[in-house]
Amino acid sequence: MTNMKTASTRYAWTGPLPEGRRGWFNLLIGLCIVAWALQWSAAGAQLSWTELAAGLPQILDFLGRTLPPDLNILSRLVAPALETVQIAVWGTLLAVLPAIPLSFLAARNLQSNRWIYQSTRQALNVVRSINELILALVFVSAVGLGPFPGVLALALHGAGMLGKFFADAIEEIDQGPLEALRATGARPLQVIVFGVLPQVVTAWIAVVLYRFEVNLRSATVLGMVGAGGLGFELVSSLKLFRYPETATCIIVITVMVIVADTLSSQLRHRIQRSGRH
Repeated sequence: MTNMKTASTRYAWTGPLPEGRRGWFNLLIGLCIVAWALQWSAAGAQLSWTELAAGLPQILDFLGRTLPPDLNILSRLVAPALETVQIAVWGTLLAVLPAIPLSFLAARNLQSNRWIYQSTRQALNVVRSINELILALVFVSAVGLGPFPGVLALALHGAGMLGKFFADAIEEIDQGPLEALRATGARPLQVIVFGVLPQVVTAWIAVVLYRFEVNLRSATVLGMVGAGGLGFELVSSLKLFRYPETATCIIVITVMVIVADTLSSQLRHRIQRSGRH
């Protein structure tokens, strides 16, 4: 009996339960609405498991053509792989620079002017709503082929994403230190430097590291539209029907992402642990 009580306490339901018949009726109606919405979206997306099953032989045939990978081209992929890393690094750095000042304008607890706050928030929404591929196509037409348009695309899209994350982190900080600094006559810049940054710098660094991971993945895709890197080699091998080379490109991309994810995860954990002490 004691074990049963311990188990029930350990796995106790913590969410709010409906109260009375009306509560349960509303819950049932909500579930029906969710089920209808899922069915409606499935119909719009044309989900068909039968078509997927029918297409499995073609998928297996493609995978069979990629094996074994052509490892003889590894030396040729070193330069594109380094170029992909460089695109991700500069795309992240150039995104951080505008995101920091924009985040102060987009934080409700720092920006008292409603129009500045709303306009900055909407600008960030617009920028991050445009996919990196579309931005890369625009910059390719503007500055030509190569890694530079990929950097610009990642930087512009990343500025919108990081600006929002930075502003959200600012809005969640403890207001006590800020009010104490203002009470002593501190200027807005002093409030930011001594009251805001110490509370958000740990979260900001973790977000920037995660954004670098995302940019590394995106940089490989941007190469497909002429923005350099491994994506260009991947598309070239597909167009020439050199599927073993395609498999090698995919392996290199996967290894790069795994290494970047492992390193950035370790850095984030160390930063978060140091921030708690």
